[in-house]
Amino acid sequence: QVQLVESAGGSVEAGGSLRLSCEASTSSASRYCIGWFRQPPGKERDWVAFITSAGDDNYVPPVTGRFTISQDKAKNTIYLQMSSLKPEDTAMYYCALDLRRGDCRVGDFEYWGQGTQVTVSS
Repeated sequence: QVQLVESAGGSVEAGGSLRLSCEASTSSASRYCIGWFRQPPGKERDWVAFITSAGDDNYVPPVTGRFTISQDKAKNTIYLQMSSLKPEDTAMYYCALDLRRGDCRVGDFEYWGQGTQVTVSS
């Protein structure tokens, strides 16, 4: 199994910033989608941002313009730079990876990290 390790979650005040990271145990694949999901307390998990092996990225509308996903292939790591954080961004954030395709399918990811908590206070 591929291991994904998220880090750098934490607690911040509204308007603050955090930078999450996710390191994968596998080497860079020719085709993949990797990205971030989040699950607020009492709610279903949903996608946040994806980036593909080709460098294409997508964001869920509520975070567009505030969050930026990036990848460092040499480090097998992706990042989620979160700025202008809002209380509604509070959630457990998960890194997920799919090695089967180069596009992104919200409901079909192979590997998941354990999550890192992000809490935004007002």
